[in-house]
Amino acid sequence: MNSGTMSLVIPAYNESEIIENTAKVVVNILKEANIPFKVLFVNDGSKDDTWEKIRKISKEYDCIDGICFSRNFGKEAAIFAGLQYAKGDCVAVMDSDLQHPPETLVEMYQKWLEGYEVIEGIKASRGKEGIVYKIGAKSFYKIISDATGIDMSTSSDFKLMDRKVVDSIISLPERHLFFRALSSWVGYKTTYVEFEVQERIGGESKWSFSSLVKYAVRNITTFSTAPMQIVSFAGIIFCILAIVIGIRAVYQYFVGIALGGFTTVILLILILGAIVMLSLGIIGYYIAKIYEEVKGRPRYIVSKTAKEEEK
Repeated sequence: MNSGTMSLVIPAYNESEIIENTAKVVVNILKEANIPFKVLFVNDGSKDDTWEKIRKISKEYDCIDGICFSRNFGKEAAIFAGLQYAKGDCVAVMDSDLQHPPETLVEMYQKWLEGYEVIEGIKASRGKEGIVYKIGAKSFYKIISDATGIDMSTSSDFKLMDRKVVDSIISLPERHLFFRALSSWVGYKTTYVEFEVQERIGGESKWSFSSLVKYAVRNITTFSTAPMQIVSFAGIIFCILAIVIGIRAVYQYFVGIALGGFTTVILLILILGAIVMLSLGIIGYYIAKIYEEVKGRPRYIVSKTAKEEEK
């Protein structure tokens, strides 16, 4: 394999325990496969000494560089920064904890040489996950899959893309982007490579339950209008219910039956009030998203790069 350089983007947040080992493993595998490559670590405002470790390995390896955010902007921002800074003929993205097996990069690169422009890493299994997490993930991907028309139940951020695909993605003007779905949305000639999710080589996952919920809500509203459609559906249901109750009330009035059901009225008011407040909340969230887009602030701010600091 010696045709076309691969850039490998690896976002990192508080991964000082494993970052050096990750670099060593990735470099050894890609060199052994005779793939021309560059590795770009993106330090997403880590609070530990992740950046110092990235600077260290960038001095040890000419093929490794790093960029450092001024603060934590989130994984999506780190991925897009990597895509913008990467200069390879193809660009791969993988996690820093080696749960994405780097050996799969060799197979992805071979698929790219065969002419595929998007090579998606598909999870053969979801690994060790709790039942609540699995149910939440299934619901999340069901909504996203309906929005894109593509099955994303086993999708991941682990993928390799041709330069033209990367250019198409980074040219999109919106501030809030969902990388995992956009790589499917842009189209191009796509194939899939299965991989087994590995155990973390060290450290702990940075994803808490609350952060996963926020991640799901943000990306659902970014990539789909499903919540707005749910509100509309609820409105139709309650409109039908109101018509049925109205017909019942008119019938009882004409036949002389006193209309009881004070409890029913109270419950209906409470339910309708809850639906209205929920609807306003969802609408307000979309308006907030519009407000953030209109301001036009950058997705991230790079404070320094590893190679520049070496000079």
